[in-house]
Formats: sequence, structure tokens, C-alpha cells
Amino acid sequence: MAPRYGTIDFEYAGRLANCPPDEDGPVLMVNYMKYRERAEYRDGSDEGRTGKEADDAYAPTEVLADIGAVVAFFGDVIDDTASTGWDRIGIVQYASRRSFIEMQSRQDFREKHRHKEAGMHHTIVFGVPPHLVTGDPGRTARVVFDLVRTEGPTAATADGQVAGPVEGTIMGDGRPWTELRVTWLADGEPPPQLDDVADRERVVATPSIDRLATLVTT
Repeated sequence: MAPRYGTIDFEYAGRLANCPPDEDGPVLMVNYMKYRERAEYRDGSDEGRTGKEADDAYAPTEVLADIGAVVAFFGDVIDDTASTGWDRIGIVQYASRRSFIEMQSRQDFREKHRHKEAGMHHTIVFGVPPHLVTGDPGRTARVVFDLVRTEGPTAATADGQVAGPVEGTIMGDGRPWTELRVTWLADGEPPPQLDDVADRERVVATPSIDRLATLVTT
């Protein structure tokens, strides 16, 4: 069944599934999440859960561990004017692109996935090749993620900001994206100013898991 919370890009899915072994390798899959107020399961019930609680029930940590994937980042979005309407952000580092696609057919993953489908209102899931991240342990109170679409040359990043190209969007609303920018902030430090881009989805999150600086390499 097709998911109710986004549109699959089958061209990118095919690139992931058929990536030649000598060109494959680690990839970050980034997930912007917006939840339903109440979960909506296929049988019409909410099983007594909010959308967020349904996503908590999904949490396929055992499946990820079995295929060698690692949760690189997980955080709740701060309710402030800088963010653009999202609830959470999660990033998983997979050992290969093929392993991400192969996971979708596992029975244990499918059994958990019903909770994600029930809880999610809409989402953007996109791949970013691993790139060097130099995090500052003193700047981890909040993390800003700017998913942008640029036209022409890529704009210069702000001080303390790391940027990586978006290689494809496996699920979303059809908008194309070109770059993910990440900025670690200290207490009281303002997010980077908004620059002129064709489109943007910004998330400002308080991390409960942040392994990006230690997991991500060139």
C-alpha cells in the first residue's frame, strides 16, 4: 500500500536499490516529521495514541542495529518562530544505500511501520552523502537544519555551519532540494539569518541524540 503521508520518488528509490557495489557506501537519511494530532490506523482507530506516541511505538531500533545502521541525530523541534511547522527531526546513517531499500521488505520492519503510517501527517525523507562535520561540544543546546533549494551557484554558508548536497528525496511533496545546512548553537545564540534561496524548510531542534560529529566522515 502507498503511504498516506508523502509521495515516493521511485526514480531515486531505483538509484538507491541499484547502486553498484563499488559506488555504494554510507548515506545519511534525514527525516523531517510532522505528526497527526491523533494517530489514524487503517482500521479507523487511534489505539489510544497521539501521532507522536504512534511514532514512538514505531522506533525500529532493533532493525537498524541488525543491518548496521546507527541513529545519528534525533531531536524535538523547538516551538519558536524560526522553525517552519515540523515536530521532530531524525537522521540515520546506513552502511549502504542498498541496505536502506532492503530494510523496507523486512517483516519485522513492516510490522513496526504501521505505527509510523498512523502517526505521521507528512514527512520529507532525503539522502545526504556523509560529509565532514566538526561539532563543538559547547554548541549543542540547539541545532538548526536548513533544507534548501538553491538556483545557480550555492550560497556561502554562515559561520559554524556545515553544508552537504541532497542526492535525492525518497519521500516528500514533490519539491526538489539541493542542500542541507547544519548549524550547532550555544545557549542564547540566534539561528543564522535567512538568506535568499528558492525554497526552504528550517528546523530548530533540541537534540536527545547527536552523534553527527563522531559518525560522519568524508
